[in-house]
Amino acid sequence: LQFLYKAPSCKVFFSHDPIKIVRAKGQYMYDENGNQYLDCINNVAHVGHSHPIVVKAGAKQMELLNTNSRFLHDNLVQYAQRLQATLPEKLSVCYFVNSGSEANDLALRLAWQYTGHKDIITLENAYHGHVSSLINISPYKFHQLSNAEQSKSVHVALSPDVYRGIYKKDHPDPATAYADDVKNLIHKAHENGHKIAAFIAESLQSCGGQVIPPAGYFQKVAQHVHKAGGLFIADEVQVGFGRVGTHFWAFQLQGEDFVPDIVTMGKPIGNGHPISCVVTTREIAEAFRNSGMEYFNTFGGNPVSCAIGLAVLDVIEKEDLQGNALRVGRYLMQLLEQLKEKHPLVGDIRGCGLFVGVELVRDRVKLTPATAECQDIIYKLKEQHILLSADGPHRNVLKLKPPMCFSEEDVDLVVEKIDQILTGTLKTLCVCLKSSRNHIFVFIIQNAFSIHFDAYLFVCRC
Repeated sequence: LQFLYKAPSCKVFFSHDPIKIVRAKGQYMYDENGNQYLDCINNVAHVGHSHPIVVKAGAKQMELLNTNSRFLHDNLVQYAQRLQATLPEKLSVCYFVNSGSEANDLALRLAWQYTGHKDIITLENAYHGHVSSLINISPYKFHQLSNAEQSKSVHVALSPDVYRGIYKKDHPDPATAYADDVKNLIHKAHENGHKIAAFIAESLQSCGGQVIPPAGYFQKVAQHVHKAGGLFIADEVQVGFGRVGTHFWAFQLQGEDFVPDIVTMGKPIGNGHPISCVVTTREIAEAFRNSGMEYFNTFGGNPVSCAIGLAVLDVIEKEDLQGNALRVGRYLMQLLEQLKEKHPLVGDIRGCGLFVGVELVRDRVKLTPATAECQDIIYKLKEQHILLSADGPHRNVLKLKPPMCFSEEDVDLVVEKIDQILTGTLKTLCVCLKSSRNHIFVFIIQNAFSIHFDAYLFVCRC
């Protein structure tokens, strides 16, 4: 029936052997046969699947009233106040919408109206949403299109990736180097008669491969963009609401001296309920109003959505989920670093809180992406009822962004299973090397497991 009624461009996880999920609770999902899966990837179910407090809040409000925001209702005002209290003071005006895509699309409209400029600077491998305006600024998507022509009003800056990028960890000042790339893009745009409306970036790149920008990068970029008359848009759709552990918002990792002009939110904000938000300054909001066009969103800010949003904030606070993200995230990073010491296939471990990436490479010097090995690990974990996925431009980064109730016991299980899979793959290769001097046979085995032969010879001790 999926093939009959679902659009062919809509994909599913594990397409060779998809799972039919019928219920979920906390950090666990259950298939039609009652099998339990540990969910390591669902950052939408932020406080845990089917959280009773969130479910109850939505059901209770639905019994009373659900209507649009043209009527006054306490939920909207209370929710806006609660959200604003987590943000820097100048970010004080909320627009409630229904998805991360709607939020980012509105953010662009705010920037265009406020600045009177048109051009947008985005990052390599960025993804900001599925509507037309956002596909145009999402290299992660538009590079997949055959014969796609990049919009002349969109400028793509280098991803501030200190592992695989041009300026790596050993660079004396990668933040300035990557920010200077943005400065150069602005200069070239001006030479061609273009003006910058905004720079937009995920506070931590997710689809781009769990990339953590170097400290100070956003401040320096903001200086260049503001000087050019543009705004800075921080996309928190994937990484907000305490996921990074040390802070409530990922952009705050850059330091207290950095405040974006616009912040967009989505995914975790409603724990699976369709709600999102754009928060900006009073000045930018007033300029948008002065356009003469009223902004109205039928479902944005409705009483049920706001009740659910309030409940999510309550659970984050009452269950100390931000603190849990910090503690469990540090434990996860610690175990993964040990895994890196043991397995040459693990090239880099990076992350904050419960937003972690494991980049797999066949050669730690050349950084050859271990794409097939990454997919092999994902499918083998699925066989052991652990759900993980991969991303990045080469699809070689295992990404962990589980529900925030993830525990240290869950970490032990996931890392143990990854360790076993990596160890099993290496042992299989070593046995093959010992059992035959036939180079053709070894080559076939090498390709069957997609292992880079030379990278593993120095660790074989069997």
